[in-house]
Amino acid sequence: MTAPVVSSSPTTVPRPRRPVERFRDDHLPNGRLSDGRLSDGTASPAGTGRAAAYQRVLHQLVRRELRTLADVAAWAPDGDRARTATVIRHSELISRVLLHHHGVERQSVWPALLRAVGPADRADAEGAVSSWTAACTRIDARLRDLDTSARQWCVAGTAPARIAFVRACRALADDVAAQTAEEERALVPLLDRWLPDGTWAVIARRARSRLPARQRLLVLGLALEDSCAGDRCRLLGGIPWTTRLAWRLYGARRYRAGVVRLRGAPPAC
Repeated sequence: MTAPVVSSSPTTVPRPRRPVERFRDDHLPNGRLSDGRLSDGTASPAGTGRAAAYQRVLHQLVRRELRTLADVAAWAPDGDRARTATVIRHSELISRVLLHHHGVERQSVWPALLRAVGPADRADAEGAVSSWTAACTRIDARLRDLDTSARQWCVAGTAPARIAFVRACRALADDVAAQTAEEERALVPLLDRWLPDGTWAVIARRARSRLPARQRLLVLGLALEDSCAGDRCRLLGGIPWTTRLAWRLYGARRYRAGVVRLRGAPPAC
């Protein structure tokens, strides 16, 4: 018998937003005209450079998937080992993605920003990076706690173990939502202002994930799923041509199948 859902959260899996174009990027670099306006004459939003766009896409991916994990685990039948394994594999993948992301930020992105930032923004940048470090240290510890809960659920297969995993997911999702919101408020605009796309390209090349190829394609699908057209172009343009070819030939199809297996519904698009 399926255990009752333990939470007041929504009773449907979070659906990715419909991709919308946040800005135009078919004129000058970053979609801006020479006076800083967008090509349609409106003011430029924060986060239109490559580094800022990457941060935004990764953040929305992780926020969505942590909420999804909590909900699909809450509905999982106790004793269904196959279903439990599907949810736990996805949990492990999202944990690895977020830990890798934090490592790249810690070792490369923020040091590059602090080297590039101008005197007027230096104090704000240093304070924001310090706050980021404290918040992400706590989140990394929660990720390890989530992995422990997942292993306990996998071994026990009981309702209490599943409920502990659900609670760990939701607590982590809340922390990540708060931390990424603050990062996007305080640090992402500084990235957009001070970190050149060329510097970001070097960081991205050196920070390749060590995930197996199949999992890299799954993460690519998660990133593309609710990204606007500009972000999609940047994502696909920033990966090796062999990965783009693999995505077109079979990656998209496998991604759709994996999402249906996890959520019980196909991707939003």
